[in-house]
Amino acid sequence: MEKKLAEYKCDTNEAVSLKLVRFPEDVDDDGTTFHPEYSHQLFGDDEVAFGYKGLQIQLFYSAGNLSTLFKVKYSSKVTEVFDCVEPDDIEGKIREIVPAGFTCNTDDFISLLEKDANFKPFGTLLHTYTVHNEEAGELTYQIHKADITCPGFQEYHERLQTFLMWFIETASFIDADDDRWDFFLVFEKYNKDGETLYATVGYMTVYNYYVYPDKTRPRVSQMLILPPFQGEGHGAQLLEAVHRFYCSLPKVQDITAEDPSENYVKLRDYVLVKLCQGLPSFAADKLHLGFSADMVKEAQNKLKINKKHARRVYEILRLRATDMSDEDKAREYRLEVKKRLFGPYRKNQRELAKMRKCLRPEELVSHMGQMDTQTQHEELEKSYQVVVEDYRRIIERLASQA
Repeated sequence: MEKKLAEYKCDTNEAVSLKLVRFPEDVDDDGTTFHPEYSHQLFGDDEVAFGYKGLQIQLFYSAGNLSTLFKVKYSSKVTEVFDCVEPDDIEGKIREIVPAGFTCNTDDFISLLEKDANFKPFGTLLHTYTVHNEEAGELTYQIHKADITCPGFQEYHERLQTFLMWFIETASFIDADDDRWDFFLVFEKYNKDGETLYATVGYMTVYNYYVYPDKTRPRVSQMLILPPFQGEGHGAQLLEAVHRFYCSLPKVQDITAEDPSENYVKLRDYVLVKLCQGLPSFAADKLHLGFSADMVKEAQNKLKINKKHARRVYEILRLRATDMSDEDKAREYRLEVKKRLFGPYRKNQRELAKMRKCLRPEELVSHMGQMDTQTQHEELEKSYQVVVEDYRRIIERLASQA
């Protein structure tokens, strides 16, 4: 019985098929399909749907306005064999994230596709850039800033944010009615039957926090470049455009991010280094003198970069300017980075000193085991190697873009 029931389990990361459709022929073209990285928010930690064989959950979106086709297909259902077993309610689960207004009919979807010709990007244009594509040549992209007051934007955003559930592990939807949200959108311009159309590429949401007495602190909340466009540099273009936009506002204190992923931190490092490398305080002849108050001040005043991020920028630029084959210079650099990395370990030492005063000997031993000096040195060296490896990748990327 258990073995037979197991045949009705499907991996939901494979079962969910996503598509951004520009032309009617894309609907049946498997080459335009992509799949989620995550589906646990809807289908549980195992990312499995029960009750179907050959399950296909199709969520196809028109490339611009994101009009949605939703279909569930399967070759057989568990109730055909076992009438006492209940299959998962696939449609109910998908309806939790996909807003009303979708169609389940392919012909209706093709009709909606024709309306994409009337779709225009929301908000104000911030930045235009081109990317060279092997097949298509030069492609043009635009970055727009929108807010919830733009006509039609709220409904569009409800469709757009459904992608978060499939590609960001800890994603949650935002209360877009709050007017402190800013939205930044990336679109590709493309031609269809001699007309210029726009395709959705990705987006970022930023919340403007109040800072006493009269400043704001924009905090990046969500950022997603849709899978068909990943690896083409759109994330860096978007983050740089957003940074430049907030730098132009006198009331902005600095720009931060909420619970940033490792990939986001690497992207931010790259963008901030690119922005800072032309500042006088970060000039090559100043870097070997150490991290200075001038660097902090200039990064803050001109680029709204806080001290913590400015420090990372300094370390990356100093690595680029350091001859690491020179033992003395390499050692100097290593000590400079480790000094920053040692901060958490120093905190541990202070905590240990406090513990000595109030813990019984057997309790103290268990805590000391977690903090012995040898382990600290090993962990510190490991952290240093990881950091330097990340920094080298950023330096290589900067060199390739030069």
